[in-house]
Amino acid sequence: MTRILIIGSVWPEPQSSAAGSRMTQLLHLFLSQKWEITFASAASDSDHMVNLMALGVSKVTIELNNPSFDHFITQLQPDIVIFDRFMIEEQFGWRVHKHCPNALKILNTEDLHSLRITRQEAFKNKKTFEIKNLLNSDIAKREIASMYRCDLSLLISDFEVNLLKETFKIDDQLLCYIPFLLDPITTNTKNDWPNFNERKHFVTIGNFRHEPNWNSILYLKETIWPLIKKELPEAEMHIYGAYSTPKVTQLHNEKERFHIKGRAIDAVEVVKHARVCLAPLRFGAGIKGKLAEAMQCGTPSVTTTIGTEGMLDEESDWNGFVTDDPLTFSKAASRLYTDKNLWQQSQQNGIEIINTRFQKEKFSNILLKRIKKIKDNINDHRSKNFLGNMLHFHTLRSTEYMSRWIEEKNKPS
Repeated sequence: MTRILIIGSVWPEPQSSAAGSRMTQLLHLFLSQKWEITFASAASDSDHMVNLMALGVSKVTIELNNPSFDHFITQLQPDIVIFDRFMIEEQFGWRVHKHCPNALKILNTEDLHSLRITRQEAFKNKKTFEIKNLLNSDIAKREIASMYRCDLSLLISDFEVNLLKETFKIDDQLLCYIPFLLDPITTNTKNDWPNFNERKHFVTIGNFRHEPNWNSILYLKETIWPLIKKELPEAEMHIYGAYSTPKVTQLHNEKERFHIKGRAIDAVEVVKHARVCLAPLRFGAGIKGKLAEAMQCGTPSVTTTIGTEGMLDEESDWNGFVTDDPLTFSKAASRLYTDKNLWQQSQQNGIEIINTRFQKEKFSNILLKRIKKIKDNINDHRSKNFLGNMLHFHTLRSTEYMSRWIEEKNKPS
C-alpha cells in the first residue's frame, strides 16, 4: 500500500475557501486508490475543518522548528510527501529530504503566491503589473526554488504553467497541470436548478481573509453597486464569506440593499438561488472557486480578466460577461439580470466550461500516471534536475541551520 503524507499550512476547510475544496478533491482521489493517508499540520483546529478521521485520513498535529517531526517522519516513512504551499516545503523540506530521501516530494502550489502578491503590490502602488515585477520578486525566487527542490509541482491554472515554462524556463517534467477535479454537469443536474424566474438578487462569495476577495467587495460597495442599484431598484447584493471581521460587517447597509451575510451554511444553495454572481477581482492568481461554483450551480457571472484567468479558452464564451471597466461591468450585470435569453445562453456556456476544462476523470488519471512514472524512475528523474540538486546542497543547509537556531533559542534556559 502506498503511504502518503500531506503537510498542510492549515487544516482543509472546503466550505471556507477554494484551496480547502481543492485539497479535499485531492484527498478523495488518493483515497480512491486505497492509499494510506496522513495529514499533518502545525495549525490550530478550526470549527469548519473537514473531518479527516471520518474520511479515513489520519490526523497528526506537528510543531514548527522542532526535532519531534524528525522522529515522526522517520517512523512513518511515507512513499510520497505533499507540501501544501511552498512555505511548508521551506519549513519541512530539508527534514523530509534528510530522513526520507527516497520519498517522492510534491509541491501543491494552490496558486502562484508570487504572482498574486506582486500583482497586489502593483495594484496598491497604482502601477500596471509587468512580468519584470515577478522576476525581481524575492518571494518568486523562494517559490521557484521550492519547485526545483521538489520532484513535481501541481499547478491549478494553465496560465501559470505557461508562465513558469516561458518566463522561468522550468522543465515541463517538474510541472503538472491539475485544475479543479469536478463532476460533469448532466441533464439531471441542470433540471435540478431553479430557473430564471425562480431566482433573484446578485451574489458573491469568498473567504474574507483572502485579500483579492476583500478588495473586490470594497470595489463592489464603493464603485459598482451604486451604478447597478440605480438600474435595478428591486435587486439586492448578497455578500457571503468565511471569517468576516468588523471592517467587513460595517459595509452592510440595508437601505442600499448591500447585505453582508457572513458564512454560508450551504454555499451551493445560496449560489443556486441567486440570479447573477459578481466577481470584480482586480488582482489574484490561480482559479477562482466562486466562479467555478457559480457555473456548477447554473448561475451566470460578470467578472474581470483576472477572474477568468486559467478558466477560459480563446474559442470559448464566458458564463456571462468579462470586463475590467466598472461602468461596462455594471451595465453587463444589469443586462444579464434582466435578459432571460442572454441569461440562459450564459448558463449553457458555463456548463460547457465545466465539462471541458475541469474533467475529473481525465485529470485524475493524468496525475496518478505522473506520480507512478516518477516514483518508478525517481533516481533518473532527479538526475535531470541539476538545479534542484544544487539547491538541496546549498539552500537547504541555510534553512536547516536557521531552523536549528530557532530550536536552540526555544529551549528552556
